[in-house]
Amino acid sequence: MKLKQITKKDQLKLKEVYFDSVISIDENIYSKEHKFAWACQAWENSEFEKSLLKGKGSKLIFNNKIIGFATRYPDNRLSLLYIRGKFKRKGFGSMILNSIERDALKSGINKLKTEASLISYKLLLKKNWEIDCKEKVYIKGLIFERFRMSKIL
Repeated sequence: MKLKQITKKDQLKLKEVYFDSVISIDENIYSKEHKFAWACQAWENSEFEKSLLKGKGSKLIFNNKIIGFATRYPDNRLSLLYIRGKFKRKGFGSMILNSIERDALKSGINKLKTEASLISYKLLLKKNWEIDCKEKVYIKGLIFERFRMSKIL
């Protein structure tokens, strides 16, 4: 298991991890339609693209394959945090999140913010993030609930 910095050449592999992560979510939490709308964001959302190309991030490698990643974009925002489906709930998200938080602190950032899904907010709460507010957003005409969260590092 190795943590490495994301590079521009990782973009397609990171999109594959993202897609796998979203599609593997339990349908009791997000419907097939919700998961498809969400997964499409890797190709349809310019902010996703910016986060991969301009953001700072870490990828987790196991057996020479990327199994998870996270990015900060802009510097004070956790913009992406995704783990392949078969590697979820094994501590890898925490490992990557710790790396992102340490890197932010080294960069002089003392507070991070994010918008967390119904999945990731539980991990963030365990890592001492706080919910600032709950909100609803529309993606492809579907309502998604998420949490605006922050953490003082």
